[in-house]
Amino acid sequence: MKIIFLGAPGAGKGTQAEIVSERLGIPTISTGTIIREAIKTGTEMGMKARKYAESGALVPDDVVIGIIKERLVKPDCQNGFILDGFPRTVPQAEALDAMGIAPDVVLSIEVSDDKIVERMSGRRVCECGASYHTLYNPSKDGAHCDKCGKELTIRRDDAPEVVKSRLETYHTMTEPLKDYYAAKGTLKCVEGQERVEDTTALTLKSLGI
Repeated sequence: MKIIFLGAPGAGKGTQAEIVSERLGIPTISTGTIIREAIKTGTEMGMKARKYAESGALVPDDVVIGIIKERLVKPDCQNGFILDGFPRTVPQAEALDAMGIAPDVVLSIEVSDDKIVERMSGRRVCECGASYHTLYNPSKDGAHCDKCGKELTIRRDDAPEVVKSRLETYHTMTEPLKDYYAAKGTLKCVEGQERVEDTTALTLKSLGI
């Protein structure tokens, strides 16, 4: 199967993509990860991406698409793949079509903005790598790590005003993909649940696996 996962930041699409990847034995291709890999291994497109990454600029569509193309011809993608974080815009989706890559299913994980702000602004992290949540998975005292005792912090990306800004970007740039793929008959939507396993059950049912 060729699957694209859509969803706002914090909707949980990355988690579901990994679960489906394991279930089907196909790779999850995360745009950020493969751009970093292409830069590291020094592919032609990776070298182009490096110039933008080093100057702090966004890597342009044609370079991202080139890197995706390089990745999708690898042997582990022959039986299918999952795209997580690509396409982000309708022009990127059109470029995928032009490459002859048509997804079997585009799965959108639906979670309300209020719920996402609550989820992400409640995250607390420790420099040892442990992660907590003020509501769903608090540390014993709510301020320090249970594993190493160090003070927990909020990632800058998780501050409510940053989350709201990222959601606005998603609604403007990425959400139109739902109409694009609905018109092609490949869009399926799943309501994100409180518990990961409940969302997983709905995701697997929607994919028929």
